[in-house]
Amino acid sequence: MTDILETISDYSYFGIFFLLLGIGTAPLLMPPSWMVLASFLALDPSLDLIVLALVGATGATIGRFFLKRISHLFRSFVGKEQKSNLDIIGNFLNRRKFGYVLTSFLFAATPLPDNMLFVAYGLMRIKSIGIYIGFWFGRVLSYYIMLSISDVVLVPFLQLFEDRYTGIIIADGIGIGSLVLFASIDWGMLITQKKFKFVKPKIWRF
Repeated sequence: MTDILETISDYSYFGIFFLLLGIGTAPLLMPPSWMVLASFLALDPSLDLIVLALVGATGATIGRFFLKRISHLFRSFVGKEQKSNLDIIGNFLNRRKFGYVLTSFLFAATPLPDNMLFVAYGLMRIKSIGIYIGFWFGRVLSYYIMLSISDVVLVPFLQLFEDRYTGIIIADGIGIGSLVLFASIDWGMLITQKKFKFVKPKIWRF
């Protein structure tokens, strides 16, 4: 892995941009993108934190755009009840002026599974540019903060991820579980009647 990072670092910010784009496009089995940026910073301390955060956020955002587009292709495999359920929450966010901006910002600026958020966006056929604006600003903020403290947090996280990608699998498992939970909530009842209820958790109509 170190050899790959060293090769990419030869292309400076240009190489980092395309690597973050690729990581952002993949829905699973990718390390946290801030950790990748922190690794580049450790290899080349001359990299500027702000520029690195901006470049990384831009690559990650474009990657999430492609992930959403790919996820949209799988909507036809989603069960009718879950499809209708996802449309309800989509319409609810559409009626909120900054609904998508704030949701994407929250997921991008915190450890919440934003990859699964964009899979859900794809299944919901969301077209709002706000999802990318919020995500980009959230990523810039989170990247800058994590890069600023990377000397303290990078080593413990690397230890978590060194055992055959155990950490990545755990993170992906949490993300997939969150998506299933999200799709199984009866959003119509929750929004209109303020009552919490689960619908049958049958995501795929196979």
